[in-house]
Formats: sequence, structure tokens, C-alpha cells
Amino acid sequence: MLQVALAQLRIHARRFVAVGLAVMLGVGFLAATLMVSGTTQATLQQSIGATYAKADLVVTVGDGGQSALETEQLLSGIDGVSAVHAAQRTLSTLQLPSGPADVFVLSTAPVELQNSTMVKGALPADGSGISIDKTSATELGMTVGDTYALEQSYYSPVGGDAPPPMTVTVTLTGITEDSADPYLSGLPQVYAVPDLVQTLSVLSPGEQPPQATTAQLALLGTADPSAVSADATAALAAAGVSAEVRTSAEQVTADVAALSGGTDQLTVILLAFAVVAVLVTVLVISNTFSVLVAQRTRDLALLRCIGASRRQIRHSVLLEAAVVGLVSSVLGVLLAAGVMFTLVSVAAAQEGTEFATLAIPVSAILVSLIVGLAMTLAAAFVPARAATAVAPLEALRPAEDATTGTRKGRVRLAIGLLLVLLGAGLLGVGAISSALLIALPGGVFSFVGVLLCASLFLPALVTAVGRLAAPLGVPGRLAALNAVRNPARTTATASALLVGVTLVTMMMAGAHTSRAAFEAELGANYPVDLAVQEVGNAAAADAAVTTVQQLAGVDAAMALSVAAVSDEAAGTLPVYAISPDEAESVLRNTGLELVDDVVFMPQDSGLTEVTLEGATGPVILPVREAQTRIFVPAITEATAAALGAAPLPGVAALGDETSILWLKLDDSLDAAGVTGLRSEIVEALRVSEYQVNGAAIERVSFNEIIDVILLVVTALLAVAVLIALIGVANTLSLSVLERTRESSLLRALGLTRGQLRGMLAVEAVLIAGVAAAFGCLLGVVYGWLGVQSALGAITPVTPSIPWAQLVGVVAVAVVAALLASVLPARRAARLSPVEGLATA
Repeated sequence: MLQVALAQLRIHARRFVAVGLAVMLGVGFLAATLMVSGTTQATLQQSIGATYAKADLVVTVGDGGQSALETEQLLSGIDGVSAVHAAQRTLSTLQLPSGPADVFVLSTAPVELQNSTMVKGALPADGSGISIDKTSATELGMTVGDTYALEQSYYSPVGGDAPPPMTVTVTLTGITEDSADPYLSGLPQVYAVPDLVQTLSVLSPGEQPPQATTAQLALLGTADPSAVSADATAALAAAGVSAEVRTSAEQVTADVAALSGGTDQLTVILLAFAVVAVLVTVLVISNTFSVLVAQRTRDLALLRCIGASRRQIRHSVLLEAAVVGLVSSVLGVLLAAGVMFTLVSVAAAQEGTEFATLAIPVSAILVSLIVGLAMTLAAAFVPARAATAVAPLEALRPAEDATTGTRKGRVRLAIGLLLVLLGAGLLGVGAISSALLIALPGGVFSFVGVLLCASLFLPALVTAVGRLAAPLGVPGRLAALNAVRNPARTTATASALLVGVTLVTMMMAGAHTSRAAFEAELGANYPVDLAVQEVGNAAAADAAVTTVQQLAGVDAAMALSVAAVSDEAAGTLPVYAISPDEAESVLRNTGLELVDDVVFMPQDSGLTEVTLEGATGPVILPVREAQTRIFVPAITEATAAALGAAPLPGVAALGDETSILWLKLDDSLDAAGVTGLRSEIVEALRVSEYQVNGAAIERVSFNEIIDVILLVVTALLAVAVLIALIGVANTLSLSVLERTRESSLLRALGLTRGQLRGMLAVEAVLIAGVAAAFGCLLGVVYGWLGVQSALGAITPVTPSIPWAQLVGVVAVAVVAALLASVLPARRAARLSPVEGLATA
């Protein structure tokens, strides 16, 4: 039987091409996922490892620690230690001509442990100098030799005012290469001598410096690391400090584990999509082998008649599957390795990501090969068993389809309906109670139930839709009949496409609904699109309004200046004066009616009245809550005028920088437009980016996150859809082989080549179109209920259907099905009627 199996593979190799492609893509996806995990770990180790590149030992200091300088002094006295660097870092503000910039300030290390590579100049030698990474130097316009102010703000004591910030004048002495440490990403990296860093680390005057958390040790060439480790632990313990000493490699491993939280969430997410791809691959393989076995019914029956046992026949079919699965799995692993190599090479070529490192774990290769072989054998097992399920003399009979008239169909229907009802119930409970953990298994159960019942309704749907092809004449009517001639094959092909389309649509509908729900929540919580905080006194605020109104994209702007101060019961808050006419043109919350002699407070303030200090004494005003939590205490300008002329008692104590700008933006601005406008406002008003915030920025940030996730997920699920479309092409190809004599007879009776190609194209469109349309329907329902389960407790969720995207999904499926029919149709049309009728 080995020779029979190998002969089948050799003679009918083209029949196994689609199976091989499906396995290769599925295994490639899985292998790439596992390689991503290994590459991520290797890249993190390479990145974090740069921090400890010159250290022999790393000491992690626990509770009871001392300051960095005290720790260095303690450890430097240990025999065998040549240098110690107790790393310090703090967050500070660099005052630049373009405005303030937050920076990480890091302590320089001794020469033996210094990892920074200089691009220009040198590291600072004393507290009057700093260096900065080259990317930040370029972005901030800093030049070696220039002088800047390094400012450290203090925390305000309870019940008191914050002390004035500490300012240190420093000179830029050098520019370093960018650090690869992921802990330092996001802000400029400034190096200063340890004494200055320790001074900047003190958050309140008179406070003790923070304790050191790690210290790197460089050892003498003759030192024993184990002995030094024991001595360091003992020395710190004698000082009342707990500590753990590791080698640099061990510390990198510990840091990587801490950074990933002990789990690789990216790999977990990717593996979920890999499972989907594997599931669709199994459906395609099983469908293909079912057709191949059905085509060879006579051959298999003849082998049985001449003495082959059922076991031998089954092993022959499984051997074919094993060879195809193993070869395709190897190609899939090679494909994944090639893709990962390309991606890592591109990343490593980019400035700032040179530490990207490709890692292909042996476990990733072995697991991918095992899964590829196992899923191919598992998918081929049922067709292999079917090949031996009937006696040789009964082999000419077609297999019984699972319908409601058969025992097999009734059992499948019962199990499918049970899972649909159970899943629908869990989905409903999860949606009503906003419990995603309940809704998630409900979605899985219901979808599996739908797939089990698919053979009972998908052929019927194809038949119903097939009536629309009647105007195409004989080719259309024949295509409708041929599409459901083999209901089991039609169901398997459509189900594979149904899985991918449903998941893609679910993500699209979920993202669209989430975006709508989030924007509704923003509208309820943010009164304006953008707010600029602390723009100066009233005169400066009026000038700022004139400036921003000239910027493209700003529809309206208004200034709010402090008109009063609330009493201690309300938290001693500044109360702003608002013009109702101007507010009407700026506020997004149209339900807010501004009336006189009322103090407007944020929602859930818990206050019924507020005492304001007027020119003639305290004035008690009732509170009306705005239907938003993000709101400033406010009164109308008429109420402010009634309190008395400014400055009122208490207002002057707040300073002159408390005015606010409210802006309404053009609704047509996209993410890039809002981000660009924010930058223009920062530049025009000379304020920090942190002073400009509001619903528009939150909306843009959230939408960008959704768009990126949607793009990645859609790309990943596209693999499953591609595999399913390969199944459509394979089904048509095998169907053409089965119907060679029939197609030739139709040609002999007058059907033209164009009509024959059109018949196969319509057949492919019917199967793919029905699967895509039904998948879109399921996806919308699952997407809506999923968002309701996840966000229902936070904000009201209303279904939002992305009609254009759904039409695009169906169109892509139909066009892809048309393309998939080209080769099979060409093969069928190329054969002459005489040759086809002579085919055995």
C-alpha cells in the first residue's frame, strides 16, 4: 500500500496542491507566531542587556536601602570590586527657548561601567554639565556648549503651597547615542553626575534622597564572583539592607520576565488567530480529501476486491496525508522564517531599533511541524475511514448526506441546536449584565452550533440565492444546480469561508460600535473639543482667543477667567465666568442651559449650594450640576458682575495664570488634522502640550488605537480567509475533474466555452457570496453583543453597522471566488468534447 500511496501522490500531484498551500499557510502562521515570541524575548534581552553590558554582578537592593551614593561607598570597599555604579534616575524639566521639556535624568557611571557611546563632546565631569541623546538633541534643537536651566518642582505639603522649584544652570557637554533600554523610552535621556541626580531626586526640601534600587559591580580579573556576591550580600545585610546578587545574564533574564509580567500577551493574542487559521485549514483539508476519496471509490473498491484490507486502505489514505502534511509544514516553517528575517532586518536597519534580534527557537520549529502533521492526519482521518466504511460491491453508491431525514443529520441537528441555544443564552446574559467572561464562551458555543447545523441550511440558502442566476440562461441554471449537487462538499467549502468572514466582520462591527459608544461617552463627559489650561490673565486670554481663531480647523473659541472663589466646603475652587452666547457656539453638550444666579458644578459634585466671596460679603448660590464630570465651576458673566468688581477677595491669591480657553473644532478634521492643530496651538500660544487637552484628542487617540488593532486583526484573519478561498478553488478544480464527461457532453450539445466558464464562475460566486453574506450577519451580531458585554457597564452601547466595510468584505469574497474559478474553468473549457467523452 506504500507503493499505491506514493503512486497516487506522483500521478495526481496537482490535486494535492491546494491542500499543500492550506497547510503551508496555516503552519506558517503558527510558526511565525512562535517566532515572534522568541524574537521578542531575544530583542528585549539584547535591549536590556545593553544596560548591564560591562557589569560582572548586579545587586538588586530591597527594603531598608540607603541612598545611591551611600550604597556605592559601602560596596566599593569589598575585596575584588574595581568599580560600583548605583544607578539613579529622576524625572525633571529642561527649560528651553521653545518651552519646557520633561526629561529622564540619569547618573553617569565610572569608566569601567559606562555604557553610553558619545556622538559628540563628552559626558559631564561635574554638576554644571549634562549630556543628552542625539534624537532628543535634534528634536529640541540643543547644541553642545549651550547653557540651559534644569528645573525640579517640589510636591506641595498638605494644606500648604508648593515651594518654588529648584533650578540648576547647566551646560550641554556632549551628545550620546540613544539608549536601547525600554524602561527609558518616551522621554529624552539626560546624563548628569550622581551628586546632581541625587539632588534632583529629592521631592521636598529637607527630604532624604530615595534609596538605590540596583548597583552594578565591575570585578578585578582575579576576583571570585561567588565570593564577591557573598561579601556584598553580607555587607548590605550588616547595614540593614536586604539584597539579591545576580550575574548580568541572570539580571537580564529577570528584567525581561518583569517587563513582560511573566506572560507574553502578544503571543497569546497571535496564537488565538493561529488557532483560527488552523481550524479553517482543517476544514479545507478534510473537504479536499473527502472529494479525493470519493473520486477513487472504484479504485479503492477494486483494491478491496483483490485482497486489500480496510486497514491497508485507511493507512494508504493517511500516508498520503502524512506526506503532504510533512512537506507542506516544512515549507510553512521556512516561509515563516523568511518573513521574520525580513521584518527583523527592516527593523534593525531603522535608527533607534538596531537591537532588534531574530530568534528562531527549536521548539517553534518542532511544534509547528508536529501541529502541521497532526492537523493534516486528523482532517484526513474521517475521509480515510469513509473509504473503508462500505463493502466493495457497494462502493459505487454515493455516501449518505447528513440531512434531517437521516439519523446522522438528526443527531447533528440536535447537538447544533443545543449549542446554539446554550450559547445564545450565555451571550444574552453576558450582554445584559456586561460580563465579557460569560459572553465569550457563549459566542464560542453558539458559533460551533451554527457550524454543526450548516449542512442543514447553507445548501438551502445557496439554492434560494441560485434562483437569481436564472436570467443568465442555461449556464446560470446549471450553476445553481451544480452548487448544491454535493451538499456536504458545498457546506464544508462555505463553512471554511464562513469562519474567516464572521471573525473579520465581528472585529469591524465591534470596532465601529466601540467607536460610536466612546464618542457618545466623550460627548457626555467633555463639554468642549479642546481646552487650553493656564494661558495667563484675562487680557492674555482674550489675545489668545484672537490668535487661535485664525488657525484653520478652529470653529469657535472663548476665554474663561476666574470671577470668584468657592468656600472651603466646595474645596476652595476657582469659579469661572462664562458668557452664555459664546458658550452656545463652543459647548458640545447642548443640554446645558446657562442661567444667572446659579453655580454650575461637575456632575456628582454632591453639593446643593456654594458660598462665593462677593465685593460686599459672602453670597450663597444654589448648585446646578452639568451633565458631565469634566467641567469647571462656573457662573454666568451677569452673576459675576453682581458679585462685585474684580479683583474679588481670594481671586488675587490664585495668581494670573488661571484663565482657560475653550475651543470647538471643525467636524471634518481627521486624526492627523487634530494632532497638527494641537501642535499649531502649542506653537502659537507658547504653551506645553500637556496644557492642551480635550475630547478631540481623546477621540483621536482612541480611534487610532482601534484602527491599528483593527488593521492588525484584519490582516491576521485575512490568512484564514485566504485559506478558505483556496478551498473554494480546490473544490471547483476537483469538481471539474469529477464532471469531465458531463462538461464534454454539455459542450457536445451546444454549450460554448464561454458559457462553460461562466457556469463555473457563477457556481463559485454562489458559494462564496452566500458564505460571506451570512458571515457578515453573524459578525455584526457577535460584534454588537461583544461590545455590549465589554463596555455596557461603562456607557450605553448602540449597534453601529459599518455598511461600506461589510459591502467591501462581500465584494472581496465574490471577486476572489471569481479569480479562484479561472484555472478550473480554463481546464474544463480547454478539453475538447471528444476527448472528454472518451475519459474513463
